[in-house]
Amino acid sequence: MASRRALKVVLIDLSGTLHIEDAAVPGAQDALYRLRQASVAVKFVTNTTKESKRNLLERLQRLNFDLQEKEIFTSLNAARSLLEKTQHRPLLLVEDSALEDFTGIDTSEPNAVVIGLSPDHFNYQTMNKAFRLILEGAPLFAIHKARYYKRKDGLALGPGPFVAGLEYATDCKATVVGKPEKTFFMQALDDLGCSPEEAVMIGDDARDDVGGAQSAGMLGILVRTGKYRQGDENKINPPPHLMCDSFPDAVEHIVRNLL
Repeated sequence: MASRRALKVVLIDLSGTLHIEDAAVPGAQDALYRLRQASVAVKFVTNTTKESKRNLLERLQRLNFDLQEKEIFTSLNAARSLLEKTQHRPLLLVEDSALEDFTGIDTSEPNAVVIGLSPDHFNYQTMNKAFRLILEGAPLFAIHKARYYKRKDGLALGPGPFVAGLEYATDCKATVVGKPEKTFFMQALDDLGCSPEEAVMIGDDARDDVGGAQSAGMLGILVRTGKYRQGDENKINPPPHLMCDSFPDAVEHIVRNLL
């Protein structure tokens, strides 16, 4: 497969792939440095909605990762772009630390519901407010629908179950803007001047990272860190292009076999 592709871009998931909260995956910083020495562009794509891009960048820089804000494309960016395009006034179900990525968006008298990972706001009153808005005709925008993610204390519920609950209660279907949607991956490639066939995605989520990327025409490498659980690779079709124990192993394969 590598022989018929000219790899130009490596897309890299963040949480669970490079780090888990405030701990880096062992060897990930050095592996990223090695990848940057190769003839390939690098971009970081994440569904993280619990903090703004600025806060996320600061977290990664504290962990000694070499990256710049312009290299990060988040599902919050995609959600904001959608709101600007549709001119909806959202009820934002995101953590307070992520609100700055929606600065300037009119949230008065909401006529849309935007839901991400928001543990502090997933209570009956707020969910019922969202429920009533949707019943009145407001669209439901899911920043993503991940079932769960990895924290340092173990797996934790993602926004997916809460999105599904609103879908069930209102008999509607959410519009998803983050991974695994093809539009998200295409937006990530927009400023890099390459096609999906010239890109590879590395991530710990078989469905959202690898399955989504491969559906968009990329190669997908699944790493056994973060939220990965044994057998995840069997939950998508086609299966991952490659399985690796960690991000450094994925970089080793790319440098040796895809460039």
